[in-house]
Amino acid sequence: MQISHDKLSFRTKFSYGLGTLAFGIKDHGFNVLLMLYYNQVIGLPAASVGLMIMLAMIVDAVADPLIGHLSDRTRTRWGRRHPFMYGSAIPVAVAYFLLWLPPHGSQALQLTYLLILSVAVRVAISCYEIPSSALMSEFSSDYEERTSLSTYRTVFFALGTVIMSLLVFKVLLLPTAEQPVGQLNAAGYARYATVSAVLMAFAILISALGTHKRIPTLSKPLPVSEHSGLFGGLRALLTDRPYVSVLLCGFMFAVAAGLAATLGVYISTYFWRLGAADLGTIGASAGGGLILALAILQFTRRYSKKHIAVSLFSVALVAIVLPVALGLPGWMPRDPGRLVPILIASTLVTTAAVLAAAVVSLSMVADVADHLDLKTGRRMEGLMFAASVMVNKAVSGVGVFLSGVVLSAIHFPEKADPATVDPAIVNEMTLVAAVCMGVFATLAILILQFYPITRESHQRTIEALKLRRAPA
Repeated sequence: MQISHDKLSFRTKFSYGLGTLAFGIKDHGFNVLLMLYYNQVIGLPAASVGLMIMLAMIVDAVADPLIGHLSDRTRTRWGRRHPFMYGSAIPVAVAYFLLWLPPHGSQALQLTYLLILSVAVRVAISCYEIPSSALMSEFSSDYEERTSLSTYRTVFFALGTVIMSLLVFKVLLLPTAEQPVGQLNAAGYARYATVSAVLMAFAILISALGTHKRIPTLSKPLPVSEHSGLFGGLRALLTDRPYVSVLLCGFMFAVAAGLAATLGVYISTYFWRLGAADLGTIGASAGGGLILALAILQFTRRYSKKHIAVSLFSVALVAIVLPVALGLPGWMPRDPGRLVPILIASTLVTTAAVLAAAVVSLSMVADVADHLDLKTGRRMEGLMFAASVMVNKAVSGVGVFLSGVVLSAIHFPEKADPATVDPAIVNEMTLVAAVCMGVFATLAILILQFYPITRESHQRTIEALKLRRAPA
């Protein structure tokens, strides 16, 4: 098995990253809109909605390692990864479209529907995202080239969230005379479902087609007899300090981000009293955060990936919590003219830090693949990135579940009117959200301190792998 050391073309990197647009669209929907839609628009209890989303993640937790393992062992003329990527496009689009069109009927029927469609979306997107993520380690073994690939993935992921923020709050979810709060307008969600489904299918198919010509250069699976099996691979991963440290760090920060996204739209609607147009403007500022993230990555290339990630996660923690911490005692302006620019600045800094940290973290996982290859003699990119994708989904699983628990614990009402909801309940929700986000983000930063791989140790690993693969 030989991994390329050549520089990849812009076309390959662009196509590779483009598919992550679909994951960004899905993440925006699950994190920002799904709880709000089923709780405040449909009228289901927040705890029940959160539980269904959490159960879907548990089912997905079983499916993802299987998808990764099957991807590692698949043998076709289209290679190991591309059959899954091509096959996922239509199921992703159909399942995501149907998720936003629940049937009329009892709460039990609607909750069951939410569970089934959430599972379908998660498993379908995994069939693209896990094999696609695994390609990063196969495209190149170069320390910097992997960061470049990770950058393209993260850029398109961010574009997916930014594009949907603009479309959702500026075009699709518009206020009406009957419903003056656009994000609570049920009629707009069918339009949202259609646009999202089409964009997701398009992004996945173009990505698979654009990287298809690289198939002959990708690594081939070992003969089946040489594999130690799924459980042996999981054991190797879960007992490896570098992998576990970056995995747990990602999980903790993903939960913090999930809480921020899900409860953030509640805070914006009920605490800050902002409408859909203002939310769209704030969401669009993430585009500036994306540009800032790219600049940060260029400036920090010479430094240790671990130190960069720790610094960026710390900045994100402060930027997320600070506006709420100042707003609760009344130290923030409440009129939109002065408030929105402050929230735009907070969103810009948070987005830049989180996206840059995500690029570095994904590149760190790719470096662990070489470390494990040297340690175990196995290439397990599919299985490795299955767990990493699972961490990303914790944003919309554990984060949304905990959001539902918080909303239920403080007795936040369904179909609440921002003008009449009890301010004490709103303040309590905002305080609990800020504390929970701070705790999980701090844990992520502490855990990442245990990641041991450096630029120098990775280079030694690559040299050792070259010697092992050299003909006798």
